[in-house]
Amino acid sequence: MKKLNSVKDLIILDVSTVLAGPSVGMFFAELGAKVLKIEHPIQADVTRSWKLPNEHKNSNISAYFASVNYGKSYLQLDLSDKDQHATFIELVRTADVLISNFKKGDDQKLKLETSFLHHINPRLIIGKITGFGTESDRVAYDLILQAETGFMSMNGTNESGPVKMPVALIDVLAGHQLKEGILLALMERQLTDKGSEIAVSLYDAAVCSLANQASNYLMAGHVAQRMGSLHPNIAPYGELFTTKDGTLVTFAIGSNAHFQKLTSVLGIAELAEDIRFMDNQARLQNRSSLQKILQESIENKESTALLSALHEQHVPCAKVKSLDEVFAEQKAQNLVLSEKIDGLETKRVRSIAFNFQDDPQS
Repeated sequence: MKKLNSVKDLIILDVSTVLAGPSVGMFFAELGAKVLKIEHPIQADVTRSWKLPNEHKNSNISAYFASVNYGKSYLQLDLSDKDQHATFIELVRTADVLISNFKKGDDQKLKLETSFLHHINPRLIIGKITGFGTESDRVAYDLILQAETGFMSMNGTNESGPVKMPVALIDVLAGHQLKEGILLALMERQLTDKGSEIAVSLYDAAVCSLANQASNYLMAGHVAQRMGSLHPNIAPYGELFTTKDGTLVTFAIGSNAHFQKLTSVLGIAELAEDIRFMDNQARLQNRSSLQKILQESIENKESTALLSALHEQHVPCAKVKSLDEVFAEQKAQNLVLSEKIDGLETKRVRSIAFNFQDDPQS
């Protein structure tokens, strides 16, 4: 039995492309594992070419590629070539985890079926990302999954029509699902000394993330409609207000106590006693009227003073910030990872948001 003293002893082979699979490899790289990204010498990860207009045309790296490839070593192998396939198999013999997103049938074509890989290395944990499941050959991109699983239908406004989210969220969600599966498989392997296969489809990850919107439909028959930033169950929540200095602010008023504090800070405390706004359901029924009344007060307030007063009262509120404003703050900069890849300085945000600390008593 191979003993792992820490995550730094893990060897990860990442043959996946685009975002979901590579994000899993980067997660383990951030933890200190040895991650080797293997790409075809000619048909490399397609995201290397997904460049913004102002990026270097002749560079082999794009910002998109850099976002989920950090802390990895790189190797070019044509797995359809007999000798290079043999080189890959030698790597499999000592690997702990293999991450892939092969299209249906490609694992057979490349002679990399799970049964064969486990014959080579019975302890190998195989993590697979698919679009619509292992039995489907549909080509899947994040946009397609956002459309197929209801996300686009809920996002946007009546005027805009369906809108995709500006982050490849379904890829991100599927990546998180695969990380969790691999971590559980590693725990199980410590007991059994046997590997396993974990498969995550973008479709399942998306539907499993519908959360409260799914239950609103499954239990109350409510089909979510496009509401912009509004919340179907809470008001005021997501309405946008303009302050005296032209700043957009928003609130997430999740309780009567929050509402009472909000109206108090705004100098309209009597509103909390108004029968139209006394509880959340009443506020939902009268949210348009409520928004107008709140805006009349907010437009006379400076944003900095208003937000500060609300923060002191622990009322959930925020300025609507652009990305340059976000990364102007040190707490956001603390989450940025920098690394040179092929001589190019690259940056991305961490994939790990938790802080893991040893017990100070031990």
